[in-house]
Amino acid sequence: MEWTINELATRAGITSRALRHYDRIGLLAPSRVGANGYRYYGPGAVARLQRILLMRTLGMGLSAIADVLAEEVDEHDGLRAHIAELEGERDRIEQRIHAVRHTLEAALAGAEPCMDVMLDGFNDRYEEEVTSRWGERAFRASNDWWHSKSLEEQLAWKQASEDLVAAWGDVWKTGVSPTSGRAQSLAARHVQWLREIPGTPTAEGDRDRSIQMVEGLGHTYVDDPRFAAKYHGAEGAAFVRDALHAYARTRM
Repeated sequence: MEWTINELATRAGITSRALRHYDRIGLLAPSRVGANGYRYYGPGAVARLQRILLMRTLGMGLSAIADVLAEEVDEHDGLRAHIAELEGERDRIEQRIHAVRHTLEAALAGAEPCMDVMLDGFNDRYEEEVTSRWGERAFRASNDWWHSKSLEEQLAWKQASEDLVAAWGDVWKTGVSPTSGRAQSLAARHVQWLREIPGTPTAEGDRDRSIQMVEGLGHTYVDDPRFAAKYHGAEGAAFVRDALHAYARTRM
């Protein structure tokens, strides 16, 4: 199946003048030129035009687009790259939709929008760390779980998390050992909290990886200043780490 230049321009939402310009600069040639001088575009040319138009919407200049397309020797590789870019754009759009939806819910409820809740995913800020440790699927599963929650559910989960952190502080301040009954009871509560997050080893019941995750989080709470500050500094964070490590080694 082929399209004339005017048919393709109409279907693609651009001008025939733009298509002629793409041909003139070597970016998109017609599949063939008829004896009457008309340009005809087949499926291969249309697929290439899809790539060009996508990159244009992403703000790329024509010279940069030409460089990208010049490196794509295999047509299938080009289509795969096109799919990957579309999926990435879809994910960004979905995140913006969720942000606007939650902002609207907050406004209707008469609540002050919380930017941390509205604009962040469950672990958006830790994507690189989560992906490197547990894989892309774990990151996506937890983020999908978070974005599927209503505003009220997100706020409730945030409050539960803050309550857990506060409980750790209360136990640490009593001076008990990380292996004490109170500390181990809180460690069990902490692990159960982790099990509620889809995509994590604890949620999937993988014992060995669950132990690794709990121990790894314990170290992170001490090593990462963002977490250490939540647990009353280095000493409080070390208490949480030691309690979690003890629980992981003896009760998981």
